[in-house]
Formats: sequence, C-alpha cells, structure tokens
Amino acid sequence: MRPLTAKEATAVFEKLFKFVGKDVEAFLRKKEKDSYCFRLQKNKVFYIRESIMRKSTNIARDKLVSLGTQIGKFTHSGKFRLTITSLNLIAEHAKNKVWLKSSAEMSYLYGNNVLKSSMARITEGTPVNAGVVVYSMADVPLGFGVSARATEDCRRLDPHSIVVLHQADIGEYLRNENEIG
Repeated sequence: MRPLTAKEATAVFEKLFKFVGKDVEAFLRKKEKDSYCFRLQKNKVFYIRESIMRKSTNIARDKLVSLGTQIGKFTHSGKFRLTITSLNLIAEHAKNKVWLKSSAEMSYLYGNNVLKSSMARITEGTPVNAGVVVYSMADVPLGFGVSARATEDCRRLDPHSIVVLHQADIGEYLRNENEIG
C-alpha cells in the first residue's frame, strides 16, 4: 500500500466533498486518539487507522490483499468512484439526504433511480448535482446517488420524474454475488 499522490488525493477529496461538504476533515480526525489516512492498493483506495497502517508495513505488498475499509477505486481512465463500502462513512457526515417511502425501498435496492413518487422527504436546500445519501424511513442508509433536481423544483414535479440518480446501494452485495464467488 502506498500513500495517494497529490492528483489522486485531490480526486478523492473532491468526490467526498460532494457528499459531506466541509466535514471531509472529520474523516481524517475521529474522536478517538488515533487519526486516519487513505492508502492505495491496486487502484483501490482504503481508509485506514494510522496505527494499523504503520504495523502493516511489515507485510510484503504482494501478500497484502486489503487493509481497512475500501472507500472507492480509480477507473482505468483515472476517475475516482465511491463504492458501496464507503456508505457508513458518508452517511455519518452527509449533508444532503433523501428518505424513501417503504413501498419504494425495494425498487431502489434493485438499482433504480429515485422517483418523486418514491420520495418521502428531502433535505432543504439540496442543489442540483449534489451528492445525496438515500435512507429508509427508519433512518437506515440504503445507498447514495446524485440529485437530479433541487429541493425547490421537487415540489412542482410530476410523480414519475427522477429526483436522485442511482450510484450505489446495499443491494449490490446480492446482485454481484455471482461475480465475486
């Protein structure tokens, strides 16, 4: 595992800023005494406690598969994509949220976008193209996406208009089960 280059770190922080705003610094400084860092292993970005990262330097790079929480990966074109494993970290600090009606949760978990008819609530002041965390009515994070409409526009939309564009959801674990195993 190696530290991120300046270009890679910029891409990671820009993507995180889209979802958590100025709380990006909170990712690296938790309430615990230890701080956290980002490391890259085979185009995957991991979020690791620094004390554990220092201990992992005794393991050869080719023998190390994973360490910490994978928050995303770099594509072949160099773009950074958040993965569903980062949901708990993002949800903890999210500034824009959407709550789904219980009848629409399964549709979202199958990989569909959020329609206005599926939405129960939305955070006030959510702009267009902002990172949004999608919750159930029981405040369980289900996934994340990008807002297709601002909060003010959502009130005037017809029920079949897309409000949030799907990026990742917790149903991916089941849909991708055949690919992994």
